[in-house]
Formats: sequence, structure tokens, C-alpha cells
Amino acid sequence: MNPLPKHLQKYIVSQNQESYSAIEHSTWRFLLKQLKAFLSQHAHPSYLKGLEKTGITIDKIPSIENISQHLSEFGWRALPVSGFIPPAAFMELQSLGVLPIASEMRTLEHFLYTPAPDIVHEAAGHAPLLIDPNFSAYLKDYAQVSRKALLSKEDLRIYKAIRVLSDLKENPKATPEEIQTAMTELSQAQKDVTHLSEGALLARMNWWTAEYGLYGNMKNPPLIYGAGLLSSLGEAQWCLSDKVKKIPFSLDCINYAYDITEPQPQLFVVENFDDLRQSLKEFSCQMAFKQGGLSGLKKALESQVINSFELNSGLQIGGQLQNILRNNEGQVCYLNWIGPCQLAYNENQIPHHGPEYHKSGYGTPLGYFENLKHPNPQPPFLWSLDDWLKQGYRPGEKMHLEWSTGVKLQGVLHSFHNQENKTLIATFNDTLVTYRDKVLFQPSWGTYDLALGTQIVSVWGGAPDRSQFVDLSDFESVKVSKPPLTDKDLKQNESYSKIQNLNETLDKTTLDLKNLEALWTNHHKEFKEDWLYDWEALELLKKSNNKGSSLFLAIESHLKSYKNDPKKESFIQLINSLIKNN
Repeated sequence: MNPLPKHLQKYIVSQNQESYSAIEHSTWRFLLKQLKAFLSQHAHPSYLKGLEKTGITIDKIPSIENISQHLSEFGWRALPVSGFIPPAAFMELQSLGVLPIASEMRTLEHFLYTPAPDIVHEAAGHAPLLIDPNFSAYLKDYAQVSRKALLSKEDLRIYKAIRVLSDLKENPKATPEEIQTAMTELSQAQKDVTHLSEGALLARMNWWTAEYGLYGNMKNPPLIYGAGLLSSLGEAQWCLSDKVKKIPFSLDCINYAYDITEPQPQLFVVENFDDLRQSLKEFSCQMAFKQGGLSGLKKALESQVINSFELNSGLQIGGQLQNILRNNEGQVCYLNWIGPCQLAYNENQIPHHGPEYHKSGYGTPLGYFENLKHPNPQPPFLWSLDDWLKQGYRPGEKMHLEWSTGVKLQGVLHSFHNQENKTLIATFNDTLVTYRDKVLFQPSWGTYDLALGTQIVSVWGGAPDRSQFVDLSDFESVKVSKPPLTDKDLKQNESYSKIQNLNETLDKTTLDLKNLEALWTNHHKEFKEDWLYDWEALELLKKSNNKGSSLFLAIESHLKSYKNDPKKESFIQLINSLIKNN
């Protein structure tokens, strides 16, 4: 496997199998057993095959390394990450054929649905469908397009608010006041959105397809393929009910907002995964990385974050665009970026032209020279050194340039930077750049690096060479720390470990019913509302052919008592389902 680029390595963590508690393993077993039973009838055919072929089993939380070994057969690998990682980083990893899997396990409180990424969602939700070649191709196409999308400052604020809120909701030590403050910040961030960026629109497409997509036609009940539904007991059943509107999939899905904290009022049904790729292609044709030009520049100016700008010479400028100067005819005359900036070629930083050198910003004219003629009309970046000499311009000599747009430059030519027979940069000393009576660059500002190119042909999100632009705000790395277990947690986990040990040794020994009854009775003296422990005990009794025993009936009766508790409707339905299945 090729090593990850350095700027992505900071997101990868170690998955410590020993760090998962006994309750977390029980939660995994319960969820996977219930999901597999329901989804065997209601999920895309690749789901059950995918669980098997990716090495995901019911008995315990899986090893991400083992999943990765299985995925290699399908052109993917899996790597553990911590919680939410920035969308730009997630998509770049996916474009490299890497499935990032959050190594955290959801708490029992959020077993029906978790607001934070966890191993149930990303392993049991995303991994199985990767065995389908058409869906796999769509995900890789999507990642390639999405990593080129322009994000906005507003997108980054919303992402951070979601990350903080989801982490707090999964943290048992978080106070109601902290959660409410985070919810208020997310709500305000969403209200403050002034425009929908390419990244925001693509996020909607991802939500209605890879996360919450349905498969089939409008004549028959659809099947589930979205990972958000495949990993949520509550929404997997809810989404197929008449309460959720079903809409034939089209690119129009990007016009539908979504709320990650609520069940979705509508979902989109696709007949063929190839339709996803076609809609993605249709959207990409409207994006700045394909269109470039003034429209791409305007999108970048609106975003207020670092982006990449490629000239027709191949030179790439990375930075936050500050100003677009245009003449009376509407032509782009001059571009200014806020520092730090970067100059690159083929997404590799040009030596001595990184963020440290261009820390105060960057600016350059665009267009053709008015006062320089060439026998074979072609843009100056295609001129050879001989061509420049024929015009009378040599290093160490004063040079006067005038663009057709009206921009003028006077300075002493220092050197040229050439790559692949193209002149990308002309460097000057003692330089004055003006447009009419406006000074764009003056000698006291230091060396001037002129980008040779006549137009912007592509604009995309992030710096061109991310590995050399280490402080990108859209690539912030935050690790989720696991709260330490309290004494009560430790005691509860010890009780779970004992019943799990009985399960693991059942094939070698006969179940001691008196021992199990003592464990169950003692457990509920301190943990009265622990329905998952009841389920573990019933599963053990069924496995040992003691379904008709008095202990089984007593535990089942105890499970029925939870129906009278003021729980959520979905929880009561689940308890009824468990009793019925017993």
C-alpha cells in the first residue's frame, strides 16, 4: 500500500482492541444482531454479502486492520480515525481508496442513533456496500470531485459546531448547559449562512445517497443502501414507513437541506448506481475546477478561505483571494491574495515559493502583453529564453511591460523559473506595478514574482500542495478523548464480562443456571434499568437450549416491565420486538 501524504497522516490513530469495555462489546453485538435480522429483508443485496466479505462479525467489535485486509480485494483499505475529521480530509482519504473508520463505539444511551461517527456507522454501515463495483465507483468518483469543491468560511464554522455538539452528546460527563450552548452555536451558524458553496451542495448529495439513500423503483418497497440507515435501528425501520416521503433520485436532491439531529421527512430512491455517477458528472460540469474564469474567481472570493487557482501556464497559486481588479471592459486585470500564499506546479510547491516566503500575500496581473510582439502569436509562458532575449530582455536589465488590460510594470529582471519548457515565473527587483493611477506593487515591498499566464482555467478548494501548507483551517485535527470509567462503570463492566465469559465457554461446558441466576439477580440490585443485560442473559439461555426455563421466563417478564417506563416510542417498539422474537 502506498503511504499516505504527510498532511493526512495526522488523522490516523491506533485502534486499541483492549480499550473497548464489555458493555461496548455487548452494545455492538445487540445492534449488529438486530440490524442484520431486519436488513436481511430490507437492505440492498450487497449488504449481507458485504458484512461477510469485509470480515465484520456479530460477536465483537471488529478489528479495522482485519476489515482493511478484506477490503483490499475490492480496491479499498480501511484506517482508524478519531471522531469527525474535516470533510476535505475525509474526501481526500476516500479519493485515495481509504475508508476512514471512527474507532469510537457509541454509548448505550445512543444505541438507536448516534450524533457522532462511530465504528457501527462506518464499519457496519459504509464498508459492506464497497463490495458492489458500481457503488464503489460512485464513491471514488464522488471523492475525486468533492476534494476539488470550494468550501466557505461558513461551512467550516458549521463543521466545527457539529463536531463539538456530537462529541458533547456522546460524552456522559457533558452538562446540559454545555450541550445547549453547542446547540445554540450550531443553530446560529446555520442561520448565518449567506450562500451555498459547492462543498455544501455536494454534502447534500452525499447525505441523500451514501448516507441516506434508498434503492429500487417507485412501484415496489425500496431497499436501504445508505450507511446512516444501515447503522441505525431506529431510522432503518422509520425510513421505510409511509411517514417518509419517497422521491425518485435526481440531481434535484441538492436543493433539499437536511438536519442531522432529526429523522428525515423525505428520502431519494435510485434505480441504478450508475445514475448516481451521471448526476455527479452533471454537477461537476458546473464547478469552478472545470469552469475557471471569472465565475470561478467570484466563487473563491465569496468563500473567504484558502483555494487553488491554476493559470493556463500550469502555474498554481494557493491562498485566500482578496480582490479581483477589472477594467472598464470587464476584463480581469489583477488578482490579490491574502497571505500566506503558495506557488506550485502539478500540485507540488515550487522551491522557495511556499507560505513562509509569500507570508504577506501575493498579487499578479493576467492577460497578454501589449508592448511585446512575437513572430508566432502565443502566450509569453510558452516563450523560450531566446524569445525573451530577442525582445531585448535580459537578467539584470530594466524591463517595461504593459498588458492589454492597462496594467503596467517597471522593474529590473532578476530571473525566470522554467518547468517543462514553460516560463512560469519572472522575478523582478525594484518593481513598480500600476493600473492607471493605482499602485499595485511598489519597490519598497521587496522582490516581485510575476505569474506568467493569460487566464485562470481552474479554481478548487484548498492549497495546491497541502503537504507544504500545514496550517489549513479546513484540515484541523482534533482527537476525541474517551472519558475514564467511574467505579460504578467498572463494576457494571465486570458484571458484563462474567456473563460474556459464560457465553464464550458455553461450547466447552454446560451452562450453570444457578450461577447465571445469581449474576442476573445481583446485577439488577444495582443496575435496575439495564435492559441490555437482560438481552445478554436471554441470548445465553436460548443458545444453551434453556428457553423454557423458569429463569428465562423471569427475565422475559422483567424485560416486559420496561414498557411502562416513560421511554421513547422507538425504544418501546424495540422492547416489544425483542419479546416477540424470544
